[in-house]
Amino acid sequence: MARTVPLARLWSGVVAAVCLLGVLLQIVSSAVNPSERFPTGAASAANIFSFFTILTNLLLGVTSLLLARGRPPFGSRGGTVLRVLHLDAILGIAVTGVVYHLVLAPLDDPRGLAAVANFLLHTAAPVLGVVGWLVVGPRGLTTLRTVLLAAVYPVAWFAVTLVRGALIGWYPYPFVNVAVLGYGRVALNCLVVAVLFLGLGFGALAVDRRLPGGQAV
Repeated sequence: MARTVPLARLWSGVVAAVCLLGVLLQIVSSAVNPSERFPTGAASAANIFSFFTILTNLLLGVTSLLLARGRPPFGSRGGTVLRVLHLDAILGIAVTGVVYHLVLAPLDDPRGLAAVANFLLHTAAPVLGVVGWLVVGPRGLTTLRTVLLAAVYPVAWFAVTLVRGALIGWYPYPFVNVAVLGYGRVALNCLVVAVLFLGLGFGALAVDRRLPGGQAV
């Protein structure tokens, strides 16, 4: 354990740096290269926070930063919220990596700064985040309650995304584009992602109970 805790803090610091740097680079890239739908730099930069990838990288970055500082307040008052957010970060970043590389990567062709941000957000962060959780923990944060509460995050994101999309006529991902696919197909796509998220959550619960060691909390 004496060796594990410093390694966990170091790993968490690297994960936090990768996630937050990726978000920062994406903000800059979007501001410098605004889209037709969001023509000003400020509007384009602000719009990136509608993406599940960005929100999840922020979650992972912040919770990893708390772990890197040592003695994270997961067991203190309000600790349940932090435990749920940390699980959301791990599950969300796993979903981000899987969905991007299996579904979205063939449709994407980022260049320059956007390509660097894309690699950090969609590849480096998922690999480092999930491998870090498996190898150095922290252990003992995952319960049935946290898994169920963690499901609120993707459901809330889908709800806000569909309402916002209906109001402004724009959707962050092709698989939630109601204007093209219709509500039936989008509902099915959302269900698939939700099942994937919950499946990973129950998988994390089983793994967390069986893996030894990890960072003390």
